[in-house]
Amino acid sequence: MDDDELFDIMKKELYTGVLTDVMDTMDLRHQFLPAYIQPLNRDMMVAGRAFTVQEADVTGTRICAENREKPFGIMFEALDAMKKNDVYICTGGSPKYACFGGLMSTRMIKLGVAGAVVSGYTRDTKEVLSLGLPTFTRGCYAQDQGMRGRVIDYNCPIEFDNGVLVNPGDIIFGDIDGVLSIPKEQEREIIRKAFEKVYGENEVRIAIENGMSVVEAFDKYGIM
Repeated sequence: MDDDELFDIMKKELYTGVLTDVMDTMDLRHQFLPAYIQPLNRDMMVAGRAFTVQEADVTGTRICAENREKPFGIMFEALDAMKKNDVYICTGGSPKYACFGGLMSTRMIKLGVAGAVVSGYTRDTKEVLSLGLPTFTRGCYAQDQGMRGRVIDYNCPIEFDNGVLVNPGDIIFGDIDGVLSIPKEQEREIIRKAFEKVYGENEVRIAIENGMSVVEAFDKYGIM
């Protein structure tokens, strides 16, 4: 199936819990982004390809290395480079300012972007919520990044403060329980096993509802 079909069925059938369980069995034990990254709305889900963005703290409007006064760095270029099913995923700055907001959401919706995941805060929160773009952030805080942070690179490997590495094109999946990254090189195996586990869990659930004990269910299905 193509990415449109894949991400649609993933959001309907899968959840972060089953994906992390599968990756644990494959010794991919550090794929969850920091726990403080949560959906703005508890019903939001995101599934798409990582469009990675590197943020950095600055002071004032000048970046001395290039002697240029350019608020937001190359954030605008990054936004315009996005495409359908991308997930804007950003880290690198400190939690002192918002690095996502309403106008960014508007541009992303126009491009068919799947959602946004940032290690900083979001601002214009009412607008972002009204637009409906799946957005996962540290929380809501209106202090702007214009004098405090810059986008310095995009479509590059990025690393979150808990050590999770995300590469461009990895699958990003998030729901009420957090956000995780699925390595592109192993995505087929991971997703296949996740669907198998979901179907197995459904059998276990029915068995328990019909009176089977937890011990018996685990002995029979090996799933819990």
